[in-house]
Amino acid sequence: MRAINDRSETRIAACNLCEAMCGLRITLAGDRITDIRGDEEDPFARGHICPKAIALRDVHDDPDRLRRPVRRTGSGWQETSWDEALHLVATGLAQTRARHGADAVAVYLGNPVVHSLGALTHVTPLMRMLGTRNRFSAGSVDQLPSQFVSYLLYGDQWLIPVPDIDRTSYFLVFGANPVVSNGSLMSAPGIAGRIRRLRERGGRMVLFDPRRTESAGLADEHHFIRPGTDVVLIMAMVRLILDEGPARPAGYVDGLREVRDHLEEYTPERAASITGVPANTIKRISHDFAAAPAAACYGRTGVSTQRFGALCQWGIQLLNLITGNFDRPGGTLVPSPAVDLIGSGRLDPGHYARWRSRVRGLPEFAGELPVAVLAEEIRTPGEGQVHALLTVAGNPVLSSPGGNALDQALPELDFMACVDFYINETTRHADVILPPTHLLQRDHYDLVFTMLAVRNIARYVPAPLPRPDDARHDWEIFRDLARHYRRKVRSGSLQDRSLMRLSPARIVDLALRTGPYRLSLAKLRRHPHGLDLGPLRSTMPARLQTPGKRVDAASPLLIADLARARADLLTAVPEDGLLLIGRRHLRDNNSWMHNSARLTKGRPRHELLMHPSDMAARGLTDGERVRVESRTGEVTVEVRGTDDIMPGVVSLPHGYGHARDRVALSLAATVPGVSANDLTDPEYLDDLTGTAALNGVVVTVRRPSAEPPRGPRRPHARAAVAPPVM
Repeated sequence: MRAINDRSETRIAACNLCEAMCGLRITLAGDRITDIRGDEEDPFARGHICPKAIALRDVHDDPDRLRRPVRRTGSGWQETSWDEALHLVATGLAQTRARHGADAVAVYLGNPVVHSLGALTHVTPLMRMLGTRNRFSAGSVDQLPSQFVSYLLYGDQWLIPVPDIDRTSYFLVFGANPVVSNGSLMSAPGIAGRIRRLRERGGRMVLFDPRRTESAGLADEHHFIRPGTDVVLIMAMVRLILDEGPARPAGYVDGLREVRDHLEEYTPERAASITGVPANTIKRISHDFAAAPAAACYGRTGVSTQRFGALCQWGIQLLNLITGNFDRPGGTLVPSPAVDLIGSGRLDPGHYARWRSRVRGLPEFAGELPVAVLAEEIRTPGEGQVHALLTVAGNPVLSSPGGNALDQALPELDFMACVDFYINETTRHADVILPPTHLLQRDHYDLVFTMLAVRNIARYVPAPLPRPDDARHDWEIFRDLARHYRRKVRSGSLQDRSLMRLSPARIVDLALRTGPYRLSLAKLRRHPHGLDLGPLRSTMPARLQTPGKRVDAASPLLIADLARARADLLTAVPEDGLLLIGRRHLRDNNSWMHNSARLTKGRPRHELLMHPSDMAARGLTDGERVRVESRTGEVTVEVRGTDDIMPGVVSLPHGYGHARDRVALSLAATVPGVSANDLTDPEYLDDLTGTAALNGVVVTVRRPSAEPPRGPRRPHARAAVAPPVM
């Protein structure tokens, strides 16, 4: 802590809005934030921050943010005491379990859970106490394919290799926009600067995406690719390198001959006809990637949230494995965090299809069912029907496929409770809302994202702002809710009950002391800006969690799914069909922070992006409102023409659509836009993982007054080309 003058002081903090983990310097006048800027002494972010970090001040001051529990009454929301609110929630959950069984209670965890130390340490024991198999999270609309493939190949869903971006010479990217995300399953603050330095040292970045993104502007090459077809291109590259080399896999990698036997049809020419990427380009990039001194292949939401997300992530791992770039400096490596949760039993390594969803029979992964089935599990009568729901820091009405259907299903619940400090499109349906403290009122240590960072680091940050009287941290909410619940339902193991009595700081301290660096909170407190533990290093095969410490590259589940890809990718798009993709912005944070005027000001970001040739073919002009229709819904939104979008493709941003309930957010009326997930389809998934296919959805676009297209729209089509013979 450093005094600035008699009335102000600066405290060190950390931004926990995204994966970048940027260090902050916060200037306070009493408990009022007067300035937020990057911490130049932070060894990882080195002063970098994005606009969202500055807007933490707006969240803190936001009059819409809940400070006390509220309950629904006949006359509207009313504040209530913590004891009464916790009693109401525990009673609602316990009564549902008594009447209908444990699985009648469902839990949904939103993205901010993984960014909160207290939520990570205490929500899982609570879920085990509830005893339900109906667990859902934002992971099934984002990242499960990466975790699933790591589980199959490396034996643990959290053994996720990340690009060694600071030392690579060739960065090959599929369906990712790291400049906006600051990584994503690759925690890399200031990645724009890292990419520039890559190019300054003679390296290259090549990116495939249906949209010319912010990251494409920094790349040496950007190539359009038809949404949903990435797996064909990736597997064609794998085939080329296995056939023509140089292939140099590690000695502990098995099954590559079998993989090659199943890729006979994946020639560059056939890939070109499906993806729109020229065959010569596919050949050149394959050879360049394989021949690079150190190369890293990476793909994120664009390839995960499509029909073949698991196959895409498998192919990306294959490219790194067969070229010898897995576990290689400058290639992809698994970080070595100070709190090592892999192999320790503290995190679930993964399991698959131990149970299935009641209605559609979709498999669980790591104890989680796809959120795409939540609405049907609420609305379909019968044994195991969901009658109560607890959500934590989530807004699935805006963020999950078929959000309009979920919006209609939530009022049918017998009881709903939310841990959230906003009344949003989802929590507005709750009976009780329990608001946790503001992000800067909590101690913080990044348990998960240090496992995904491009450099090994450790940093513990005490809360820079005091907790107000009569406020509770999220972990205290879970702890106290568990106490109330256990008075009604005698459940929960002794180990979980003991764990919930510990503070998150105590849990982290114990984990640090037994970790690979033998650190402690006391030592980290002496280094408030954080400790640099060095660059990523080779740790394989010792860290593999597989039998015999070997990688089976030919997982039977993935091999079998190639047949589905061959069949599905040959379906033609209807004559007037366009393919919908999402997009994210640096000044947005999924479905929230639209209350911040400093983030929402400026040029509109909500429009439907469309190629000028597609607009001309439909007689559309910039700025006019158009009707966008899919198999499952329709929205009306302004359209904007741009050459940055591939012909035949349209794009809507993720996280908009607040006009559902203008009372929920006071600024909703000034944040235009619609929810792209009113167009996405809960039945349109990656079959292996249940991950929502938010990209490649077939839509039509026309003026609201125009006649609808005649004949049925064919759902889930892929590429607007004549199908090749395979």
